[in-house]
Amino acid sequence: MKEFFSNLKKAWIYGKGQKKYIIGYIIFNIIFIFINLFVPILSAKAIVELTNNKLAQVVSIGFIIFIVETLRNFANYITSYFRQQIYRETYSKIETTLGAEILRIENQSLDEKGTGLFIQRLTNDASKIADIFVVLNIYLTNILTDIGIFLAIFIINKIVFFYLIVMVCTIFVVEKKRTNTLNAKDKIYRKKSEKVSGFISELVRGAHDIKMLNAENSFIKELDSKIIDLNNEKYKMDGTNRNYLLLSSTITDIFDTGNILLCVFLITQNLLSIPNALVINNYLSRLTSIIYFASQLLEKVKDFNLSSERVLAIMDGEEFGKETFGKKHLGKANGDFEFKNVTFTYKNGHKVIDNMNFKIKANSTVAFVGKSGSGKTTVFNLLCKMYDIDSGKITIDGIDIKELDKDSIRGNITIISQNPYIFNMSIRDNLRLVKENLTEEEMIEACRTACLEDFIKSLPDGYDTVIGEGGINLSGGERQRLAIARALVQKTEIILFDEATSALDNETQANIKKAIDNMKNEYTILIIAHRLSTVIDCDRILFLDEGKIKAEGTHKELLSNCKNYRSLYEAELKNNK
Repeated sequence: MKEFFSNLKKAWIYGKGQKKYIIGYIIFNIIFIFINLFVPILSAKAIVELTNNKLAQVVSIGFIIFIVETLRNFANYITSYFRQQIYRETYSKIETTLGAEILRIENQSLDEKGTGLFIQRLTNDASKIADIFVVLNIYLTNILTDIGIFLAIFIINKIVFFYLIVMVCTIFVVEKKRTNTLNAKDKIYRKKSEKVSGFISELVRGAHDIKMLNAENSFIKELDSKIIDLNNEKYKMDGTNRNYLLLSSTITDIFDTGNILLCVFLITQNLLSIPNALVINNYLSRLTSIIYFASQLLEKVKDFNLSSERVLAIMDGEEFGKETFGKKHLGKANGDFEFKNVTFTYKNGHKVIDNMNFKIKANSTVAFVGKSGSGKTTVFNLLCKMYDIDSGKITIDGIDIKELDKDSIRGNITIISQNPYIFNMSIRDNLRLVKENLTEEEMIEACRTACLEDFIKSLPDGYDTVIGEGGINLSGGERQRLAIARALVQKTEIILFDEATSALDNETQANIKKAIDNMKNEYTILIIAHRLSTVIDCDRILFLDEGKIKAEGTHKELLSNCKNYRSLYEAELKNNK
C-alpha cells in the first residue's frame, strides 16, 4: 500500500483542481450510505406487519420506502454527475501533461520504443489513473455501507455476526489470490497490446505503400497473428478469472445455506427473532458484495499502480531520456553557425559523425551532398538539437546550443523534409499552426514566395480547402511548397531542406528550386541534395563521406578537386540521358 499512496499523491496533482466536485461527491455518497442501511430495515418491518395482517401500516411503510428510494435515486444522480466531472477534468489534465512529456522525450528513445507504447500509455493508462479518484469513492462507499451493515448485525445477533466474519475472510483470501494472479498476467497483456497498437498505427500510416506493394495479405496475416497472440493472453486471463469466480461463488453459496440453517437454529432456541432474521436476510446479499467490492478495490489499486508505473516512467523515469536545453535566450538569430570537432554516435553504437568541422555564414546557401549514410540528415538533426552530441560543440551566432533554450534553437530553424507532414485541416489552419496571429497579407506573401499562390487560387475553397490527413489530397510538390510556405510564415532565419526535391519530377523540382531562389540572401539556407543539379548554384557545397567532410567549395571547384563528387555528378548526367 505504500506504493499506492505514493502514486496517489503524485496523481493528486491532476485531481486536486476538482476539490469542490470531490467534496460534493463524498457528501452525497454519505447520504447514499445511510439510505442503503435504512431500506432493508423498512422492508423487513413491512413483511412483519403484512404477516400480522396490519395492512394500513404496510401501506404507510411502503409510502416511506418510496420517499426514501426517491431520495436515494436523487443522491445517486448527483454523485454520478460529480463522478463524471472528476473523471473528465482529471483525465484531460493527465493526457495533456503526458502528451507534453512525450514531446520532451529524446528522439532516440522515441525511435527505439515505437508509437504503440506511447499510444497505450497516453490513452489506456491515463484513463486508469484518472479513474482512481472515482473508483476509490465508489468502492469505499460500498465498503463503508457494508461495515455499517456488519455493525447492525453485531447488535442484532453476535453469533450470526461472527459466522459472517468467517465467511467474509474465507472469500477474501480467494479474491486476494485472484487479483494477484491477474495482475501478473495483466503486465504481459499490456506489453502485447502495445505491440498491436504500434503495428496498427504503422498499418494505417503506411496503407498507401502497402497497397502499392500489393502486400495487403502479408500485413493482414501479421496483424492476425499479433491479435491472436493478444487474444490468447486475454483468454488465459479470463479463464483464470472464471475459475476463481466459480470458487468464490461456490464458497458463498455454501455459507449462504449455512446462514439459513444457523438462523433457523437460533430462532428455535429463542436466540433470534423472526423480524431480525428477515433483516439479516435482507442484508445478506449486501454482505457478500463486501468481498466483491474489497477485491475489486484491491484489483483497481494494483491496476492503478501498474498504470502509474508506466506513466511515471514517461514523466520522470530513467527509461525515457528527456531533452535538455539551456537557459540563455537568443531572440532573433543572425543565421551564423558552426560545428567544432563534433562527434555523434547512435545508441546502437553506430558512429555517424566523426570529428566534423565547418562554418556557415548568415544568409548563405549551402548544400550537403554525399552517399546515403554519410551523415547528411544527422547534421540537420544535431543542428536542431534533436540529438545530443558525444563531443565537440555546435554554435548558433557563436553561442553553444547547449546553453540556448528551446525557442532560441527551434524558433530560429525550420526543417523541410522529403515527406513533410501536413495536418488534416485547411491550408489556412496548417499555416496558422506556426503563427496563431497570422495575417492574410503574411499568408498570401508566404504562399507567393513558395510558388503556391496560383494553385491555391484554383481551389474552390481557396485557403479554406481541407487537404486530408498527411496532405493526402495534395501532390508531392504541393506538399513541399506548402511546407516551404509554413516555414516562411514561421520567419525563422535558418531553413533546412532535407532532400526536399529528391522524389519530385523535373517540373515540380524546378518550382521548388524557384521557391528556394526566392529566399536566397534573406535566409541561411541549407540543402541536402540527392540530385546535384539542384545545388550547382549554391554558395558552397560540402561533400560528406563516413561522417566527415571530405571536400568543400563551389560546384566548379568540386568538379576540379574532388574525384568522388565528380563521379556522382557524371553518374547523374548519364542517368538523365
